[in-house]
Amino acid sequence: MDTSTTFNAIGVLDFDKWLEPKKFSYNPASMGPLSIEISIDACGICGSDIHAAAGDWGRAYTPLAVGHEIIGRIVSLGDEVDKSKFHLGDRVGVGPVCDCCHECNRCKDHKEVNCKKGVLTYLGVDPKTGVKTQGGYADRIRVDSRWVFKIPDALESKHAAPLLCGGITGFKPLLTAKVGKGTKVGIVGIGGIGHMTMLFAKALGAEVTAISRSNRKKDDAFELGASDYIATAEEGYELKNADSLDVLVVTTSSFSGSNLDKMLTLLKPAGRMIFITAPPMDEKLTVTPMTMLMNDYVISGSASGSPHEIEYMLEFAAKHDIKPWVETIDISEPNVAKSWQRMLDGDVKYRFVLTGYDKCF
Repeated sequence: MDTSTTFNAIGVLDFDKWLEPKKFSYNPASMGPLSIEISIDACGICGSDIHAAAGDWGRAYTPLAVGHEIIGRIVSLGDEVDKSKFHLGDRVGVGPVCDCCHECNRCKDHKEVNCKKGVLTYLGVDPKTGVKTQGGYADRIRVDSRWVFKIPDALESKHAAPLLCGGITGFKPLLTAKVGKGTKVGIVGIGGIGHMTMLFAKALGAEVTAISRSNRKKDDAFELGASDYIATAEEGYELKNADSLDVLVVTTSSFSGSNLDKMLTLLKPAGRMIFITAPPMDEKLTVTPMTMLMNDYVISGSASGSPHEIEYMLEFAAKHDIKPWVETIDISEPNVAKSWQRMLDGDVKYRFVLTGYDKCF
């Protein structure tokens, strides 16, 4: 801990009053040889922020500043940071993971995001110092340079921020499933992550089917590039659209109201269903094994991405002009509370990005 340095943040002081975020100050981990300190300019509000702040994944610690879609400028570099890659003043980003062991088989196989000793940008503990991590609802952050990403000039900060979690979370499973020209991809859920997944799938050349409970978001789906739309509240939707998709990417934050056996019938034999969001810990998937066996279906999960995947995603987004639908809002105690409540109410198209940091801290 660097007791000589104080960072300022907005976050949860009491989980029983999590919708009343407050300002607080904390001492960050000390600068290490590979550390980068970033002055934050913007941070997307991810659904994970809501789950963490509400204690849905357990009440970790307070005070707690969330936020892992961070954009800012480098203000300090450790002695061993690659100076050919990073310079003072560079615009960079940080996502949900801020460090890993760099030594295990997973890390050596470029699957650093799956490292069992990985450190989360918030809800984590720095293994070198024992300091609890704090996220991007703060004026500054210090992280390992190997998890810091240069932002292409073609990407505005408000569009780049959501890509660092929501974007890579949707892009990675498309790469894993080898989505390309003509692949028939269904995106379940048209929200923060879902709409970005649609943009990436379309840019990869896929034929995109948007899937939602009602027709309320149908016009948005077609504007985002969908060529077809399925409303799962309609009786017999699974029969009308059976064997129509190669890949299903499920982006909804809750599965308790979904009949997965019905949804799986949308897939062709050997089709793949990929879950990419994390609901509350007590929620379980329910599917009939015979449905899987008789159709060779594959169900898998995917979370965020490793450094090389995030770098490729940012380059791809810049090249293909990927622009998430965002609403910017100046960071402050009341505005964070308001944005969290509006997310709970489903009142955002489709991602908030906190800005105006210089006015708050």
